[in-house]
Amino acid sequence: MNVTTALFTVAGNVASTATSSAAGTSDGGSSFDDTLKKLVDSVEGSSEQANTAVSGMLDKSVDVHDAMIALQRAEMSLQLAVQIRNKLVSAYQDIMRMPV
Repeated sequence: MNVTTALFTVAGNVASTATSSAAGTSDGGSSFDDTLKKLVDSVEGSSEQANTAVSGMLDKSVDVHDAMIALQRAEMSLQLAVQIRNKLVSAYQDIMRMPV
């Protein structure tokens, strides 16, 4: 699963979780925490690929360009995950500030 797919899956699950919670039903699909876990696993996977590419670059089995692309992909996926975390924390704080 790439990062873009994970982002759209997270957004879709947020909407379906909110809808099913409002209706009081569960659709039996993947839960929000499962989707976030997949996103984190995707970030870890891209980081591992980048580490493998750098190791391959050092022993000259991988081209420098491929290693740099893997590093940039890992960095972008980490930045996306951090931004998603920031938005979730911000949403949680907004909910906690709501009067009851």
